[in-house]
Amino acid sequence: MHELPVTESILEIVLRHAKEAGATRVMQIDLTIGDFSSIVDDSVQFYFDILSKETIAKDAQLVFNRVPGKLRCWDCQATFAPNGREYSCPKCGSMRVQVVDGREFRVESIEVE
Repeated sequence: MHELPVTESILEIVLRHAKEAGATRVMQIDLTIGDFSSIVDDSVQFYFDILSKETIAKDAQLVFNRVPGKLRCWDCQATFAPNGREYSCPKCGSMRVQVVDGREFRVESIEVE
């Protein structure tokens, strides 16, 4: 359900920048989304299709570029990708880790006419 306000923000950003560029139509929106962001692509697409109906972004293609999650161990400084839901360090076994990649969520680029 949190995808609705997120999608509203995406559309607001896109329309603002399209207007500044003097665009008549938004063709494509490239989104960068980290695996730890908990954003569901299909939900964003669903809400975008509804919200953009009466705008110049209607029928714009959303391109979802996923960034894999990476963690860093506080104890041994190893950087690693989590194995499923296992977040312990594969090098030393510590559970003291921090997210270093995978929380991203941004509009990367907009293609307009």
